[in-house]
Amino acid sequence: MKTPTETSPDVAALADLLKAYAPHDGSFELGVPGLHVIRRSRTTAELIHGVQQSALCIVAQGAKSVILGRDVYEYDAAHLIAFSVDVPVASRVTRASFAEPYLCLRLDLDPQKIAALVLKVFPHGLPRVQDSGAVCIARADARIINAATRLIELMAQSGDAELLAPLVIDEVLIRLLRSPVGTRIAQIGLANTGVYGVEKAVSWLRGNFSRPMKVEELAELAHMSVSSFHQHFRSVTSMSPLQYQKVLRLQEARNLMLSKMMDAGSASQLVGYVSASQFSREYGRFFGSAPTKDITMLRERVGAAPAE
Repeated sequence: MKTPTETSPDVAALADLLKAYAPHDGSFELGVPGLHVIRRSRTTAELIHGVQQSALCIVAQGAKSVILGRDVYEYDAAHLIAFSVDVPVASRVTRASFAEPYLCLRLDLDPQKIAALVLKVFPHGLPRVQDSGAVCIARADARIINAATRLIELMAQSGDAELLAPLVIDEVLIRLLRSPVGTRIAQIGLANTGVYGVEKAVSWLRGNFSRPMKVEELAELAHMSVSSFHQHFRSVTSMSPLQYQKVLRLQEARNLMLSKMMDAGSASQLVGYVSASQFSREYGRFFGSAPTKDITMLRERVGAAPAE
């Protein structure tokens, strides 16, 4: 990542507003569907695994690193990051403190909304897009930051928020579509793009990760040939459909063992594994430790963490 830059007054104003809606560490949903504030007061040495939804993330303070496949994306208050499809990632906060916590505004991206705005922003058709990767990073645009600030200011005015927040969200999205990464974001809502087809396959995989996967059926769902589907899926998600499904299964099994106190055998069967030994091998390769050892370390770490 580029060396940290001095925080602009626009970003500093947004940070002050976000603090009011995130009084302690965690993720907070605001009064508008799909709008969240995330706060973290400590850096994280260990990677946090999970599925990142299709969203625009605006960091107002601190910095974060996200790993998708073999690619690493680092961003801070000088950059915007957007995810065009839901992807399993590993992430960690790389700059945060109690005095200056990591603060991020997340706006989930609705394909139908994007599609409607694309017709206005690109009335003569979408320019050809070379890169269709799921992750887009761009320099922070002061106009997007200002619109996001006005959006958060509306949250304190319930009557105005109900009427005006959708209009300001449209402004944020239009400015994003007109930015250097706009044509990549535009693909989310257009049925004739590879990203749209991959998103349909990803939705099926997320809802049916424990079921056997047939690539031919996923390709048909995406309206592509099998070879074209493989190419587009890897281009967008940085992994094959089989790898994507495996990561979803391993992440869900880990969540079940942590939150439901399941043993490794029960969790592996529930997420679709037939062989316990195969599950243990793949889990160890992915998370760095065998299931039982990994969960024990995670529980100890949570128990030793100071209260927020």
